[in-house]
Amino acid sequence: MTDYGHDLRFGTFLTPDADHADQVVALARLTEQVGLELVTVQDHPYQARFLDTWTLLSVIAARTETLRVAPNVANLPLRQPVVLGRSAASLDILSGGRVELGLGAGGFAEAITSIGGPTLSAAERVTGLAEAIEIIRGIWAPEGGRVRVDGSRYRVPGARSGPAPAHDIGIWLGAYKPRMLRMTGRLADGWLPSSAYAAPEALSAMNATIDEAAVAAGRAPEEITRLYNLMGSFGRDDGTFLHGPASVWAEQLAELTLTEGMSTYILASDSPEDIRRFAAEVVPAVRELVAAERGLRRAASDERQAGGAAHDAGGGPGPHRGDAAAGDAPSGDERERTTAPVRVASTSFAVTPTPDDGVRYSDHAAWDESTRPSGPDPDPDRRYTAHEQAAGRHLVDVHDHLRQELAQVRDLVEQVAAGTLDAGSARSHINTMTMRQNNWTLGVYCETYCRVVTTHHTIEDVSLFPHLRKADPRLAPVLDRLKEEHHVIHEVLEGLDRALVAFVADPTNGMKGLRAGVDLLTDTLLSHLSYEERELVEPLARLGFT
Repeated sequence: MTDYGHDLRFGTFLTPDADHADQVVALARLTEQVGLELVTVQDHPYQARFLDTWTLLSVIAARTETLRVAPNVANLPLRQPVVLGRSAASLDILSGGRVELGLGAGGFAEAITSIGGPTLSAAERVTGLAEAIEIIRGIWAPEGGRVRVDGSRYRVPGARSGPAPAHDIGIWLGAYKPRMLRMTGRLADGWLPSSAYAAPEALSAMNATIDEAAVAAGRAPEEITRLYNLMGSFGRDDGTFLHGPASVWAEQLAELTLTEGMSTYILASDSPEDIRRFAAEVVPAVRELVAAERGLRRAASDERQAGGAAHDAGGGPGPHRGDAAAGDAPSGDERERTTAPVRVASTSFAVTPTPDDGVRYSDHAAWDESTRPSGPDPDPDRRYTAHEQAAGRHLVDVHDHLRQELAQVRDLVEQVAAGTLDAGSARSHINTMTMRQNNWTLGVYCETYCRVVTTHHTIEDVSLFPHLRKADPRLAPVLDRLKEEHHVIHEVLEGLDRALVAFVADPTNGMKGLRAGVDLLTDTLLSHLSYEERELVEPLARLGFT
């Protein structure tokens, strides 16, 4: 099992159909609106019905704000390395550092030759790719140097370097066969296969070839990002890869991250519905499943290290410490944090609930916080293992994701106020967020967590609140109050949506209501998350899930 620990990223793989050019650009903009991070486009210049890849990527970059763009993958025999390097660097500068470079040795040899490209053997194409990488990296070096490569395929006797890109552009290789895989390990920043050509069961051996080559070249295997183009369909689960409901997609992709190290998933689809479903249902679930398992592994590692340290010191088993996991309030709001009481048993408990800073933006209160019940006081003599504390840590991690989303909501509203984003786009983005999917409440948080922890149990077998209520009846008032607050937050979100609609009808007068809506959401959500952590982080460690 290999998890390289890379951050998860998600994107789309679009067809550059010239007959539907506006739709292609619209799909790219949709990719950004639903919160995905990357748009890629295939590169087949011999296809008369396709838009030119670099021209299309330039337009997409100009019409988006945060989206990264990349060819998937650039057809090297038809893209001269010096010109390709400068094209990528130029677009990276113009887009503010949002370009990556997918590279291929060049498939479809006859098609390449048919439009005047070179006639090359497979071996010559692979050799040329290695030479091209050296040339392109030389072009990206600070200006003033010289690029000199005397290769069998490319000879550059003294090109001046420059322009340097705005950021370190990653070179991702579309590789399948051993020689290309070894080159990926030696020279590339990423590996970019497609599921249609590299099935999940083939990834382990291919990754091993990359890793061995990386180590032989003095590199760490984790330096290489593992990307994956996804071909699948939503619908009935037929037992094959990515053919089923979103929950099946999420479980299969999370497993690939945790066992094969794949971390950037690129959906090959030109369907707006598929892109929205991927972003709204698959992506959040994959993130939660991977975060849960990584949390367990960190906890187990911490526990082993703590045990080893105690053994080396000649002492018996003492309190175990994990990494602190305090959440942060949205930095954009500059809410000053204060020290508040937290309901944990002792210094052996390393998971820190996020305190409520007491800052309120709205004149309206969604509930009376003074009536909130509290659970039983923790046992001050109880000690918790890192494994027991992993559940509470994951709760804080999930809440931190929601806090980040809240900061995004506030930013979206400010963009609407400034006139740089229309209200419809803001609504579309907000509606794809985790907080709008009814899957962030603690009950379903537990379902995704337990799907990893207790692999023999299905989602239907898991119900956290009833378990906690049965395991410790003293928690019943807290659990009842939390459920009530979940319903209130749902209503506040609905109110914000109505405010966005009202703003469209009357922008002048609607902005006041829109700001009031986001202020109320900020107060209620941050207050609720802090309350839930305060009351449940310790019971989760003490009572577990079963």
